[in-house]
Amino acid sequence: MMETQDGAELCFPELLNTSCRKPAPPWHPAVLFHILLSSISVVTATLNLLVIISVSHFRQLHFPSNLLLLSLAISDFLVGLILIPTEILRQTACWFLGDLMCSLYIYVSYIITFSSIGDMVLISVDRYIAICHPLHYSTRVTVRKVQISVCLCWLFSLVFITLLLQEDLHRPGSYHSCRGECLYVINSTAGIFDIIFCFILPIAIIITLYMRVFVVAVSQARAMCSHVTAVRNKQSVKATANKSELKAARTLGVVVLVFLLCFCPFYCVALSGENVLNASAAAFVNILYYFNSCLNPVIYALFYPWFRKAIKLIATLQILRPGSSEANIL
Repeated sequence: MMETQDGAELCFPELLNTSCRKPAPPWHPAVLFHILLSSISVVTATLNLLVIISVSHFRQLHFPSNLLLLSLAISDFLVGLILIPTEILRQTACWFLGDLMCSLYIYVSYIITFSSIGDMVLISVDRYIAICHPLHYSTRVTVRKVQISVCLCWLFSLVFITLLLQEDLHRPGSYHSCRGECLYVINSTAGIFDIIFCFILPIAIIITLYMRVFVVAVSQARAMCSHVTAVRNKQSVKATANKSELKAARTLGVVVLVFLLCFCPFYCVALSGENVLNASAAAFVNILYYFNSCLNPVIYALFYPWFRKAIKLIATLQILRPGSSEANIL
């Protein structure tokens, strides 16, 4: 194996002047970190696969809001199956797949993550209509309209990311300093659009809608308490109201907080416009960006009783029985 003068091995020994050096063997904490990330990848793919099987197989679950959940699970499943393992490989080893495959990986990763963000926005809109306009929900949110919305979400992601990364797609590897690395760099204008449409705008929509949902949920809880004043004393009514408000605040707070915790570090670094992090910290920020895909099925699916029933039927292989799609899940 050919080495440089300082003893470092090259990714491509035959390209002495243009090859990158092989990454140094990871030190002990880094090994544990990579094992943790690999575990996150497996959990992400597994949980989202369970959501996909559940919603796809059982007919009782074929209603509009679950189609949004299915689209979200598909994009998050691809994050766990493809993006996180590839990201770990990209950060810890030489890239042997060439510049074109590097650009393709970056392109696909952007589309998947942007679609996941779009699905989260659609879910927030669905919940807003369901809680704030319940009488109009059945007419405003139909299977057909949700299918169109999901298709438009993926189509917009495809078009937007194509425009965002068009320079890298036209000249793959133009930002690479040597052979054996896979980097992505976008210009300042594209970076501004990325931050606006992938972070600021979705955050603004989700927070605005959920704050409105929270206000309506609290007002509904108070209205329900007012109807039982005849049979309960004021103290118990007050306790019931406080409990309802706390439950609504906790659920909505988890949704918004998890999204912020996973996405803010990545875009805060992007907004700084400087290389403020070392390689290990940058890798952690990127993986945290993807980690939201692991938490999505927990937030949007595990809170539903039907999902726990579906997991039991899937784990015991009862879904292989004839007519299992007609099982009573709800």
